[in-house]
Amino acid sequence: MQGFRWFSFDQKMILVLEEEQYRYQKFISDLSGSDIESHEKSYVTAIRKVRNWIRTFETSDQIAADRVVRQYEDFRGKHYDKLRSEGFSEDDIEDYPTTELIGAITRWLQLDHYR
Repeated sequence: MQGFRWFSFDQKMILVLEEEQYRYQKFISDLSGSDIESHEKSYVTAIRKVRNWIRTFETSDQIAADRVVRQYEDFRGKHYDKLRSEGFSEDDIEDYPTTELIGAITRWLQLDHYR
């Protein structure tokens, strides 16, 4: 299953982000009442929907979706170049594990590249 899932069981906030709207809702009745959004195979759409969903319950500093998209694109290009220079093939990069990608993004943000 490709997509993004974020769960907070303490407060029962769930966002399911899928390629097609209602794709999994048909099979998982427990999701009724949850936000189900389609990212339409677009990371820009996914970023916008996640950013806007988070804003419904998080009232700290705002950040524009376009800014997040630009930051992600900057990270993505530089991370791609880094992986290629380390000998990763296109297939390796396409199949790059999510946990490693999250770690790379976390390190990128800790280096203050996002300002």
